[in-house]
Parts: sequence; C-alpha cells; structure tokens
Amino acid sequence: MDLEKFTADVTSLAVKMSEGEPPESVDRLEFVKNKLIHLYSKNLVKINHSAMELVCAKHLIRDGYTIDVEKQLTDILVCDVFATKGDGSAIVEIETGFIPPEHALDPLAYYAARIASKIARYSKHANKFILATPPVSVLPIPSIFRKPPRDRQEKEVLDLKAFCDKYYSNPPVSEDEILNAHLHVVYIINIDAGRVVEMDVDAYFENMGDTLMRGMAGI
Repeated sequence: MDLEKFTADVTSLAVKMSEGEPPESVDRLEFVKNKLIHLYSKNLVKINHSAMELVCAKHLIRDGYTIDVEKQLTDILVCDVFATKGDGSAIVEIETGFIPPEHALDPLAYYAARIASKIARYSKHANKFILATPPVSVLPIPSIFRKPPRDRQEKEVLDLKAFCDKYYSNPPVSEDEILNAHLHVVYIINIDAGRVVEMDVDAYFENMGDTLMRGMAGI
C-alpha cells in the first residue's frame, strides 16, 4: 500500500475535474476524494476502482446529487456510489470485467450471472440503478432487464434465477428480486477525460450487448 501515491493520484484527478465548477460541487467532490483516501488507508479500496468512483461522482454532482461512496446498504451489500437528490436516490455499481481464475473456462457465463445478480440485489435499494464500466469492458446484461417487470414472463425469471444460482447462491437471488429489478442507465467511464457518457439500456444493447448475449439461451 502506498498512501502517498494514492492520495496524489486521486487529488490530481479531483483537481482536474473541479476546474470551472461551482464551490458547492467542488466541496462535494472533495468529500468523496477524502473518503476514498480514508478507505485506502484501511486497505479497503484500490486506485483503479476509486478513480472510476470519483468520475461517476463528478457526473452525478453536476446533476445536483450529494454523493457517498462504499456505502453499506445491508449486512452483506456495499454499493460503489450512492447518490441522493431531494427524495430521490441512485446507486452506481462499477464493473471492470474482472474474471477470477476459477472461471477461466466459463468467463462470459460467470460475468453475466454476476451482472444479473447485481441488478437484482442492488436496484431495490434506490429509485435509480446504474451500471458503469470503462470503455475496455462490455457488460453482458441479460435481456430480461430490457423489459419492465409487468412484461417479464415466469419462465424467463425462473431460467435466470437457475442461471444465477450456479454462481451466486450464498444467499441466492430471489425470483421476486429478478422480477422487480430495474436498470435505468449504463455509464461509460472515460477516466482519461474525467467524464461519463450515458447510454440508455436499449441503446447499449443495440451497440454492444446483443453481440455478447448470442448463444446464451435462457438469459
């Protein structure tokens, strides 16, 4: 752990993104930066993930949100970015495409199950749920999440639960969580430029998602 380098890196990014912003926005971003430094000192975060959290935070701050990072939602769930504005809330979960060695032979299936489980588990804790990823990663989002809950069929809910249960069963994701889960937006995180590009879910599927999901029956 190199706290001095981490502090310098997140400070440099925060300063770059603060240029031209109003004082209140700068203060909100400073809070996020300082919390990330504190978490790093306890060995709870890493620089690559923290940089993406900072960029997402800046994007939401510009929309008027107040931001927290690494927020505890339940005994077992901690979200990457939690944003509030008035009575509304948003959660951002960042995915980088990391695949553990034990899933070297089924990386796409494992990754799709992880994405599905995150949408199902996290989205009920906020009014708006967002998946974020750098441009070097593509999210294999199960197609059921393109539909509103009222249009989801029982069989596809059961199929997705069985699929998730192969990889995430402690605790298992529930049928109700899958049925009622929502995904509103995908963020493409450009750390180099310190900015986010928003895509609605249909646009993301049309540009990238459908290609990945071909051949993965049932999800």
